[in-house]
Amino acid sequence: MDHQTTAPPDLATMRETARLVMLLDADGELPDGPALATFATTMRGMIEVLAPEVETVAGSLPADDVPRACALACVGEARMRLRLGEGDSAEVRQSVVVKLARSVNALVDHHEALSRAR
Repeated sequence: MDHQTTAPPDLATMRETARLVMLLDADGELPDGPALATFATTMRGMIEVLAPEVETVAGSLPADDVPRACALACVGEARMRLRLGEGDSAEVRQSVVVKLARSVNALVDHHEALSRAR
C-alpha cells in the first residue's frame, strides 16, 4: 500500500501572500488583468489547502470548544467565498480577491492558534 505523506502547509508564505494582496488594496495598487487573476487563483488554492487542514485541527478539540467553533465558522465563510464569481468589472474582481485574501489570513490565524492549543 502506498502511503503518501504531505508536507504541512507553508503558513508563513500563505500569510505573506494574503497580506501583500491586502496591502496592495489598501494602497490602491492592486492590479487588474492577468496579475489579479493570478492572485485570485493563488488565494483560491490556498483556501482549498487550508480549509481541510483547519477542519482537521479543529476536529481534534472538544465539540463545545469556542475556538473550534470559530475556526469552523471561518472555514464555512472561506468556502462560501470560493463560490464567488470572478466579477464583471475591475472593482468587483479586486473585491473578490481581497475577500479571498482575508479568508486565507484568517484561516492561517486559526490554524496557528488551534495547533498551539492542542
